[in-house]
This record gives sequence, C-alpha cells and structure tokens, in this order.
Amino acid sequence: METKRVLALDFGASSGRAIIGSFDGEKITLEEVHRFPNDPVILGGTMYWDFLRLFHEIKQSLIKAKSFGGISSIGIDTWGVDFGLIDAQGKLIDNPVHYRDSRTEGMLSETLTMIPAEELYMVTGNQFMEINTAFQLLSLSRNRPDLLERADKLLLMPDLFTFFLTGEKATEQSIASTTQLYDQKKGGWAYTIAEKLGVKPSLFTNIVPSGSNRGTLSPEIRKELSLPEINVVSVCSHDTQSAMAAVPAAEKDYLFLSCGTWSLLGTELDEPVLGRDALKLGLSNEIGYGGKVSFLKNIIGLWLLQESRRQWQREGKNYSFAEMEAMAREEKPFACFIDPDAPVFTPAGNIPERIKAYCSETGQYMPQSDAEVIRCIYDSLSFKYASAISELQACTGKHYEKLYMIGGGARDKLLAQLTANACGIRVCTGPVEATALGNIAVQLIASGDIADIDSARRLIAGSENITEFFPEDGRLWNEAKEKYFSVITNKKEE
Repeated sequence: METKRVLALDFGASSGRAIIGSFDGEKITLEEVHRFPNDPVILGGTMYWDFLRLFHEIKQSLIKAKSFGGISSIGIDTWGVDFGLIDAQGKLIDNPVHYRDSRTEGMLSETLTMIPAEELYMVTGNQFMEINTAFQLLSLSRNRPDLLERADKLLLMPDLFTFFLTGEKATEQSIASTTQLYDQKKGGWAYTIAEKLGVKPSLFTNIVPSGSNRGTLSPEIRKELSLPEINVVSVCSHDTQSAMAAVPAAEKDYLFLSCGTWSLLGTELDEPVLGRDALKLGLSNEIGYGGKVSFLKNIIGLWLLQESRRQWQREGKNYSFAEMEAMAREEKPFACFIDPDAPVFTPAGNIPERIKAYCSETGQYMPQSDAEVIRCIYDSLSFKYASAISELQACTGKHYEKLYMIGGGARDKLLAQLTANACGIRVCTGPVEATALGNIAVQLIASGDIADIDSARRLIAGSENITEFFPEDGRLWNEAKEKYFSVITNKKEE
C-alpha cells in the first residue's frame, strides 16, 4: 500500500509535540516535526494556559508537516479537566485556567455539602480531585458568574483546539470522562450534577466517540497556511487514553502504568466499577477507545523528580534526568519514604525541602544530599504503585501478572526494576511514545487503514522494542514495603 502519513498533536503539561506517523501497511514509524514549551502564565493572581501561543504552535506544526510529504489527517490529545468558554459568536471569552490554579481550593468540600460523596461517585465514577472540571465550574459559579452567563459553550482543551481548526463544536468521550460531569451508566453528561453546581445544561456539547471524524480544516486556516483539505479526527483526546490505545498487550487482564508528570496506574474493563470500595480508595473510571473503561488511580508521578530538578537548577545545579537516575542507583535503598500523593507535594516549589520536612515530621531519617532525596522519590513511587495494584485487585477481584509501563517514564530502567521489585510483578517497558502512537493508531483505524484496536496493538508490539523486568530480592522488598506502609499510615492518622 502507499505510505499513509498522519499528524499527532500531543500536548503535555509542560511541552507539546507534533509527530508524523507513517504507516506502510506493516509498521508505524514516527518522526517529530515540531516541539514547543507549554509554560503557564500567571497574570493578576491567576495561572493561565497560553492558549493563543499554543494555537500558533499548531499552525507551525501544520506548516512544518508539509515538508515531510503532507498528511491526510490530524489528531489532538491533551491533559484532562481544563477547558475554555466560547460565546455565541464563537469567540474565546477568557484564556483557559491551569488546573494548578488556586481557584478550586475548598470547592470539593463545598460540593460534598450539596451532593453526597457516594451519590457523586455512583454517577461519575471519578476520583475526587479539586482540579476536576466540576469543581472549576463551581468556582466560576461562585466567583465569576458573569463568565458563565456570557458563555454559550464549554469546550475541553482538545475540543477547543479542534473548534478553532474546523468550526465544529463537540466533546470527545474520553476527555468528557475526566470532568466529574460524565454519567458512567448513561454514557452522557450528568446534567443533574451540573445543575446542582450552578451550571446550565446548554453549556455542554454533544459527546462523540473516539475515532469520530470532526470535519476538515476550515477555509480560513487552509488559506492562511496554504494547505489542502485535511481531516481532523477526534482520537482518544485525553492523553492517558491515547497512551492506553498503544499498550502492546495481547492478554485480556493486564495492568498499565502511563508514566509521566502524573502516573496513571490501572486496568482495562468492560464496565465501570462504582462501588463504595472504589470510592473509598480513590479509584477512577475513564472511557477509552471503543467505550472500554480504564479503571485507574491517579498518582503524582515524575512531577516529583521534574520539580526537584527545577529547584536544583535555580540553585545552579543542572542535573540531567539520566544523571539523577545514576545518582539514585548509588544510594542506599529504603532510608526514608514519602507519600507521593500528600497534598504538600502538589504545588510547584521547593520539593526537596518539603521531602526533608515530611521525613523529619514522620520521625524518619532526613535525607541530607540531593542523591538521597532522589532515591527517596524512587523508592516511594515504587511502593505507591504496589499499593495501587493491591487496591485495583481488591475492587476487580482479579490477579494481574504483568504491568505495561508506557510513556516517558518507560525510559527509566531503575524505576522499572524498582516497580517490578516493589509490586512483585513482571514489568514490560515501552512504547515510550505511547501517547503519539495511540493517537496515530486511532486516526489509522478511522481511515480504515488498520482494522481495529487489537490489530493496532499487535502492530505496535511488533514495531517497538519492549523490555521486560522481573522481580528481585522479594523478601527484602516485602520487609521494606511494611516499613513504607507503616510510615504512610501513621502520617495519615495524625
């Protein structure tokens, strides 16, 4: 067959990329054509995404793609929960606000005074996190009702980009399922929840399944950039679900760990899990390709290493991630632990000092060197993953023998080995570019070039180098795991 080229626009919380996927009928090859920063902008005490700059980078990506032989379609994936509001004339009312902005402080607790936790979870199935769209909207309802009154439609980030590319308003299913406003049983918007939060139902657009064709680039965009008609496809537009589409699993029951700024650890199911146990454990249900459910735990992930690195850079120490991995390898394991999801580690800032304070407050050895801080993060993440696996198994009644680590964290051989040790499970790493591959695969399924998601996963498994890690030193790690849980449990009970 003639080589097919499609463009994946992958927006992460700190950077974005444009990657062309070329498919010759047997293998997908990737070529990065553009990379750009995605830095938030603080203005007037509010943290915004720089939407105008990001849309400019999309245009630059399309221009650069022309020199690679052209493309037949575009797919966009982004982080979840954030959105923009447009008015009746299709104008953007305000720059989208960053999920780390402080406007949602207290909104979760206020919501639970209006809607019992069990009722909210039984409908939406989402882990309760103050960053979720529902609580952002409650903040607007309380503090900026003028914006909601002016707004005609709410569009989540990938659909906001798509609207300004095509003029079409709709919401892709996977991104809708991150909002705490998606009805897991009915498969549509949870309008009753929205109304209790002061949000008018007309704000929401129709939900379309992953792989839907959203039309072509608008005449204005084509004229400005001198481009032909190019299809725009709603891939799994939540980046986690794009990554899920690329998990190279052949078995039905498996675990995945999408490892980046956030760690998303879960499994793929046919139906959501909405019971009290899942609510109590903070597990989340999201919708992936074909309506499959990703039952998962959101865990603060490589953010701890990324933000520590930024702090050390401010101090004049420019460690690479490879150097940080090497530093951790040389340190004694299990000297001290943190709970990666403790609220103190969520905001940007001096993570190393917060780690030292956490260890001191819990009566542990306080790390003295940068390397000891890094090793504490590695050990703590691996045990946090083990805890999440135990919770998933308890709720699903299944036992899992293999975990697929995908995304940027799959490059980290130390983290992979420590995860295998802590979890007592075989860990397969790769693909590193899972999000882009999943985005591209769904575009190729939509065009009919790949038959279905199972075929796509087999093709990806054959195209990528998958490395396996097996558990080591089981007794030693089990003893250390008990110490970890003791520290975390005692801290929570304080």
